[in-house]
Amino acid sequence: MSNKDLLLAIDNGTQSLKALIFDLEGQLLAKEIVPFAPYFSDHPAWAEQNPDVFWQALCRACQGLWQQNDNYKVRIAGVAITTQRGTVINVDEQGNPLRPAMLWLDQRKTYGLPPVGGLWGIIFGIAGLKKTVAYLQAEAEANWISTYQPEIWQKTHKYLLLSGYLTYRLVGKFVDSVGCQVGYVPFDYKRLRQSAWWDWKWQVLSRIDPSMMPELIPPGQMLGSISSEAANETGIPKGLPLVAAAADKACEVIGSGSLDSDIGCLSYGTTATINVTHKKYVEPIPLIPPYPAAVPGYHTVEVQVYRGYWMVNWFKEEFGHLEKRQAAEMGLTPEQLFDKLVDEITPGSMGLMLQPYWTPGVKTPGPEAKGAIIGFGDVHTRAHLYRSILEGLAYALRDGKERIERRSRKPITSLRVSGGGSQSRKAMQITADIFGMPTAKPHIYETSGLGAAIDAAVGLGFHPDFKAAVKAMTHVGDVYEPDQKNHRLYDALYHDVYRKMYKRLRPLYERIREITGYPK
Repeated sequence: MSNKDLLLAIDNGTQSLKALIFDLEGQLLAKEIVPFAPYFSDHPAWAEQNPDVFWQALCRACQGLWQQNDNYKVRIAGVAITTQRGTVINVDEQGNPLRPAMLWLDQRKTYGLPPVGGLWGIIFGIAGLKKTVAYLQAEAEANWISTYQPEIWQKTHKYLLLSGYLTYRLVGKFVDSVGCQVGYVPFDYKRLRQSAWWDWKWQVLSRIDPSMMPELIPPGQMLGSISSEAANETGIPKGLPLVAAAADKACEVIGSGSLDSDIGCLSYGTTATINVTHKKYVEPIPLIPPYPAAVPGYHTVEVQVYRGYWMVNWFKEEFGHLEKRQAAEMGLTPEQLFDKLVDEITPGSMGLMLQPYWTPGVKTPGPEAKGAIIGFGDVHTRAHLYRSILEGLAYALRDGKERIERRSRKPITSLRVSGGGSQSRKAMQITADIFGMPTAKPHIYETSGLGAAIDAAVGLGFHPDFKAAVKAMTHVGDVYEPDQKNHRLYDALYHDVYRKMYKRLRPLYERIREITGYPK
């Protein structure tokens, strides 16, 4: 029997890169984390990073693993990568970056572009989607770079997502996984391939030439072999196969054990999401596609709450100075103390209702959206505000669940929760109570990395298919059962208050936008 029985997963997030070693039962044997500043910003709302920061973090993380136990190196059978989504890098013919990476957090926009014309323009006009298409044009990073940095665009040989850039550094080929194609790129999300020449996306992204895109490989298939240069820098053995995985959220879904469409996967990260895996193409919001899954031929149907659990950090910075100081003295995290802060706060936060639209969306919420907190009284404290954040995020994700169910006509009957917010017992119980269904944590925290390892395990033949791999490598951890009394209270607040807030406040949001110019 071969002694190569371990899998190396590389998880490049927004604030750190992790190198993770898993066995074939999904147990995490070793982990090395290299933190980095998430971005630098030369102008307000910009978010960029030197691409070499990501590569050097990858090298340091892998070398750190071998220092932990050099025996791991000889047992690694293959490698898979999962990364943050929507971060783009322009490179020349040698794969050298031509400018800083533009991160998914970047908020710059390109105004004044000619609208989509021809038959597609007529179709969008009839469907009432012209504003949505114009929003997509303005948001696309490629449009900004080609408009304001034409000399960079002219030199661009390949326009890569972060996953494609790291893949090139590892195997020396301009290839990427189908499962990583999340962003403003000309990708056919329904057919899971590069868009055909007639697709409207080529008009929205009119400066991108098809030759600028990498070759796309389905999840579970080989992207290439680790090159000599990459082996020297990372310590990963030369010639090991790099298996196509998927973007972080897609990997998180299968790493949480959610392979069937009746299991909803909540991600309590910087952007909070609810995802389900579907064979069917389902747009939860018209023109906003489901993304590629970490399973070939499948889609990840997703509803996002922008700036989701970032709001916990917002609370920490604006209102949590006491907990930050106490946590430092006690050797705890501020979030652990926040859980204690709300122990005595009753469900419903004494009527304090929060709508978590701190960042506008595309359609629901629309670009005019703002956050709102209503129901304040003299009884309310910081603790009520913190609990209302946890409740508001759960309300928004429940709304996303119901949207997915209406569009897919398939009920979601249980939940898995991963991401930083899943470490809060209060957040988990509030989620179970608001959704009214069992809510489980996966057996490990590193679900994105585990999802990538599952792709590698199937691609290398350790498990016969994804169903067998998910069954063998994912396990349920703590399960939170809903308190039915709390659920009845939350259900009334959700239907009678939360669901009505956006419709009632939208005209005011629009007027605020007209008067102040914010958000643009």
